[in-house]
Amino acid sequence: MIDLHTHSTASDGSFSPSELILYAVDKGISRLALTDHDTLAGLDEASKTAAEAGIDFIHGIELNIEWPKGEFHLLGLGLENAHPSLHSLIDYLQENRKKRNEEIINKLKNIGIDVSFQELEDLFRTGSIGRPHIADYLVSRRFVKTRQQAFDRYLAKGRSCYADFRGAELKDAVAAIKKSGGVPVLAHPMSLYVAWGKLPGVLCEIFETGVEGIEAWHPGARVGECKRLEETGRQIGFFITAGSDFHGEKRPDRKIGKTAGQKSIDDRFFTEELAPALERARNRSL
Repeated sequence: MIDLHTHSTASDGSFSPSELILYAVDKGISRLALTDHDTLAGLDEASKTAAEAGIDFIHGIELNIEWPKGEFHLLGLGLENAHPSLHSLIDYLQENRKKRNEEIINKLKNIGIDVSFQELEDLFRTGSIGRPHIADYLVSRRFVKTRQQAFDRYLAKGRSCYADFRGAELKDAVAAIKKSGGVPVLAHPMSLYVAWGKLPGVLCEIFETGVEGIEAWHPGARVGECKRLEETGRQIGFFITAGSDFHGEKRPDRKIGKTAGQKSIDDRFFTEELAPALERARNRSL
């Protein structure tokens, strides 16, 4: 088994980068990509542990992209050396995260919930705090019983304390990933919230920006949807990836090395799909 989409405590996962690697080894994973949200902070630690544990490690990231509806997340897989443009993009996204978090905290305070932005930052020592962290903060303060309840009452889109997050421009993110030796992959396409009838056209536009892969297989979609996404993606020219979007204990429904329908992620998604794309990326940089 392999996994091309996982998270650590560097963003919103429950395992540290080292713990994630050791957990993956214990579960029989032979190849793993760490793709934390808008940060590279966990990669060095994970890479070092992976080398010691004998697991093939893929440097990655998951970037938030500006999108009018739903969510657009872009994976950068196989990053060799982070280009200054990628660091600048991450700085931009982290600043936007901070502004959004402050806005959410202020909205919570305005409806009588006694919370503090400083307390939030002290509780989660990561540069990539997001709504899941705020939800966990509300649980820890006993304002809600569960993370889901926090979203349902306050944090989900349309709720009283929701705040928009401004993402990166797609063309800038694609260029930064490629300059860093990686390949850009559209993560969990169903999150775009595009109707099936319009999706092929939208995917064609995304492909034309330079996005090379599509994560057709993701546990947030049904198996039938994944098959349809894979077929559509191949027709357009994307290579196909699969991931678990593993977050550890914070998302117990997502199992490392498993994708839609709890199917094991076969190494063909690397050897037949990602590896050739990475080889093309290396040849472009020569």
